[in-house]
Amino acid sequence: MERPIVTDKINEVSNRVIGAAIEVHKILGPGFLESMYEEAMIQELFLSGLHVERQRKIEVRYKGFYVGEGRLDLLIENQLIVELKAVESLLPLHSAQVLSYLKALNLPLGLLINFNVIMLKNGIKRIILT
Repeated sequence: MERPIVTDKINEVSNRVIGAAIEVHKILGPGFLESMYEEAMIQELFLSGLHVERQRKIEVRYKGFYVGEGRLDLLIENQLIVELKAVESLLPLHSAQVLSYLKALNLPLGLLINFNVIMLKNGIKRIILT
């Protein structure tokens, strides 16, 4: 399977999602449950005109066999995975989760956003499928 590439359009969508996350964090700040940030992000992305799928199911396959399913927090414009967290600190496992989702959907870019930080820029991680 050919690896997808990060296009200017995906970068633009990514920047708009980061802007939405900054707005949500500016209003709510840190300290809430992940589900509250997810709901706020849905509202903010709706207001910005982006198409959002919430809790999208993805099939997980092993050597062509169905072995289960995962759920994405958000899929934006059918091309950008966004995984939301409200944790003390991001762990390598969180990045691995996004990378696995990217592989499963053959998408090039995902965002991992942790809202439980003082400055949101310290809680955003871009993950590229290489």
